[in-house]
Amino acid sequence: MSPVSTTNAFMEFQVMVAQECHTAYSEAICQEIYVSSLERKTGIANRSPEYINEKIRAGKAVIALTEDGEFAGFSYIESWGGKSFVANSGLIVAHKFRGMGLAKKIKEQTFILSRKLFPDAKIFSITTGAAVMKMNYEFGFRPVPFSELTDDPEFWKGCEGCRHFGILKDREYRMCLCTGLLYDPKEHLTIHHPGEEA
Repeated sequence: MSPVSTTNAFMEFQVMVAQECHTAYSEAICQEIYVSSLERKTGIANRSPEYINEKIRAGKAVIALTEDGEFAGFSYIESWGGKSFVANSGLIVAHKFRGMGLAKKIKEQTFILSRKLFPDAKIFSITTGAAVMKMNYEFGFRPVPFSELTDDPEFWKGCEGCRHFGILKDREYRMCLCTGLLYDPKEHLTIHHPGEEA
């Protein structure tokens, strides 16, 4: 997938599938995730630089950089349940670049990468963020109970880094503060891209 450039009145960004050279940004990515989880007081699971590097090296991450090579945003994908489910996770935009429409561009490229690598998989996301929910709706996701998401225990282990994990565990992984959102390719004849006419 070729890098996609996005421009606003002040800055230009390149949004691309992350490569080995981008592992240099893993510390910055983890720090941004951590700070955002504290500020929002919402459920953002913390990740280690090693975990981020693993996603980058597997070709399952999207990164955004400024034209000067400064880290601007990130997201990654993971497959579960024998690759029948794919999670779009860890969407983050660096503080100084928020409010510029960058999150939507990162989400779009992560969605396209998910469909390319796992064309038959159901794509899901769990979030407490209204902006992420809105973007997911635009891509054709629908809200679902957790029972429609993967039952792979390894996925739910990833929630252990979230401040709300106790709630999820107490409810036997059936519900939490997050909303479950699902894109089922069998429900769509074509890949939906926001902004395109039907």
